[in-house]
Amino acid sequence: MTEFSFSCLGVRPDPCAAAPTLVFRLRITASTGVRVHALALRCGLRIEPARRGYDAEEAAALGDLLGERSRWGGLDPVRIAQVSAMVPGFAGGIETDLAVPCTYDTDVVASRYFRSLNGGDVPLLLRFSGTAFTGAAGVAVEPVDWEEEISHAMPVKTWHEMIDQHFPGCGWLRLPGDAMDALLAYRTRNALPSWEATVERLLDGAGEGAH
Repeated sequence: MTEFSFSCLGVRPDPCAAAPTLVFRLRITASTGVRVHALALRCGLRIEPARRGYDAEEAAALGDLLGERSRWGGLDPVRIAQVSAMVPGFAGGIETDLAVPCTYDTDVVASRYFRSLNGGDVPLLLRFSGTAFTGAAGVAVEPVDWEEEISHAMPVKTWHEMIDQHFPGCGWLRLPGDAMDALLAYRTRNALPSWEATVERLLDGAGEGAH
């Protein structure tokens, strides 16, 4: 049975994607050197929040997401995505890109986590599985074991660069339809020129001015 090993050479934002997307550059090696005709690869990506430190500002921003800081040593991994890719044929090893669509929806735990960080690296866990089509003569079908996993430290700035490509200097907030209708009615009644002005008026009225 062919054994596969994986390593992550780096990660970058995709500047041409229609939506926020990270591209992981992977190195895949087949231990036997056998011909791999194709590899149907699946990858689960998770954040391991207990494996990094946090400054006071980050800890305050993450409080309602992760709970009391005294308990952060036992935090569970946070799921980012489950993606798949078809890797072309190779013998021995190959480098390939794995595209991971992301979201700026701060109701999604991973997005909220990234937005709360000021700098440093985020410890990621990439877990692989899939199906390999191998053989020098003919084709054999082999599984890629779920135990194949690697760690990678992704700079926080990579996430922020990706988001800034699509939403420069902006945030994103999802609201229920009835709340959106009420906000729209408030904006119309007060002849406010933008959603920013609408939110600022509400914050000022509550004594929580944005500036």
